[in-house]
Amino acid sequence: MAFSTISRAFLASRPTSLFLRCMSNVPENTVYGGPKVQSPNQRVTLTHLRQKHKKGEPITVVTAYDYPSAVHLDTAGIDICLVGDSAAMVVHGYDTTLPISVDEMLVHCRAVARGAKRPLLIGDLPFGSYESSSTQAVDTAVRILKEGGMDAIKLEGGSPSRINAAKAIVEAGIAVMGHVGLTPQAISVLGGFRPQGKNVASAVKVVETALALQEAGCFSVVLECVPPPVAAAATSALRIPTIGIGAGPFCSGQVLVYHDLLGMLQHPHHAKVTPKFCKQYARVGDVINKALVEYKEEVSSGKFPGPAFSPYKISSTDVSAFLNELQKLGLDKAASAAAEASEKIEKPESPVADEQRKSD
Repeated sequence: MAFSTISRAFLASRPTSLFLRCMSNVPENTVYGGPKVQSPNQRVTLTHLRQKHKKGEPITVVTAYDYPSAVHLDTAGIDICLVGDSAAMVVHGYDTTLPISVDEMLVHCRAVARGAKRPLLIGDLPFGSYESSSTQAVDTAVRILKEGGMDAIKLEGGSPSRINAAKAIVEAGIAVMGHVGLTPQAISVLGGFRPQGKNVASAVKVVETALALQEAGCFSVVLECVPPPVAAAATSALRIPTIGIGAGPFCSGQVLVYHDLLGMLQHPHHAKVTPKFCKQYARVGDVINKALVEYKEEVSSGKFPGPAFSPYKISSTDVSAFLNELQKLGLDKAASAAAEASEKIEKPESPVADEQRKSD
């Protein structure tokens, strides 16, 4: 009895934020006094996405893989951050998405979860982590949430085994996003990164697969690299939002990779050209390259760091004492170097004198 009283008093004195995990699937308006109703500045939930879909408001999704990019997504107000297995290509430099492991995905998930406080967070199930059985799929999905800090998972494909896996994961209490059309994990079967839905049979398959994923309980479906009429048909047939990537303007929302839309780099299989469906909203890669070249030149010429970027000072009195100690140690050359450095830092050359020296 005494322990219970003490425990309640301790818990009451602690901030709620210490005990409440900041995930978007935390229940709202619960009878036991859960979190307050979410405002636009708080985490995006499935309820929020359903409301946007019902109103016909486009859903914004960006694929990102680390803390800095997650912070940028957060600041920009992006609805969903997808931690994609495309990290295998974009971050790790592989030619396909196949090599990345669950453990590697979890590192990316945790980094993103620390940086993105507002978006719904979705983690990809990587190749080889859910195909064997529904049990394996559920176990991997649980890890993505428990160890990765994600709110939901995404899986690719629409074969009967994938549909069963999606259904099992949903029944385990985990939100699932489906993915049809070009499914990069299936390049062995597809014969490479090839668009889908370009003939009648393929187009019908895209729509039927999306419907099957909806019936399995998925809250949304990604449509990748399919013709706009096929994406429009799937979007119309479904009750859940579609997220397009290379699928035209008729989806419920759009997703692009962070690095692609910023013009930072291209995937290894697009080494010379940006993916046809990707609009570059900036050329950040050019800015980065220019900055790196300028840095190299300034270091090579001795211009950087200079006095302006050497902020840590030692008083003239301590410099003199330091020089004496160096001389006692027999380090006369070191003492001379320290004295010369002190003089240069304290009395930097003026720009005019510097230009005159260069001209001489």
